[in-house]
Order: sequence, then C-alpha cells, then structure tokens
Amino acid sequence: MQFTLKHLQVGESGHVTGICNSNPHYRRQLLAMGITPGTVITVSRVAPLGDPIEVTLRGYRLSLRRNEADVVQVEKLS
Repeated sequence: MQFTLKHLQVGESGHVTGICNSNPHYRRQLLAMGITPGTVITVSRVAPLGDPIEVTLRGYRLSLRRNEADVVQVEKLS
C-alpha cells in the first residue's frame, strides 16, 4: 500500500517509490540526500511536536521536516 513518508510510525520502514513534487530543484535536493526510488527508509524518531522526523537510510540518519516527508512516496514494509 502506498503512503507518504510522514505517515509511517517510529520503527516502521518502507521502500521509496517516488517523489511527488513538481519543483525540479527540490526533487534534485532530495535525490542528492540519497532518497532515491528503491531505497529502504526507517523512521527512527519523531520530535515531540511531530516535526522534524529522523529517518535512517543507507547507513546514516537524516532529519526531514514533515512537509519534506510528505512528498516522498513509500511502500510500507511489513
């Protein structure tokens, strides 16, 4: 089932299936951070007020704002 990254709970993982943003600069920025299709992303932590979200991918941790996580489409892993 398709979700966006912001809908995953702490400890849940998903495969990146796409980035749904029409701004090519913003899309390129996310790709440069390693968020490419097929990458497995795990939500590590969420700040107390829900923003930002810390994720683990490719062996490193990355913090994303909720609006950034909302454009990353993922397929939830069970």
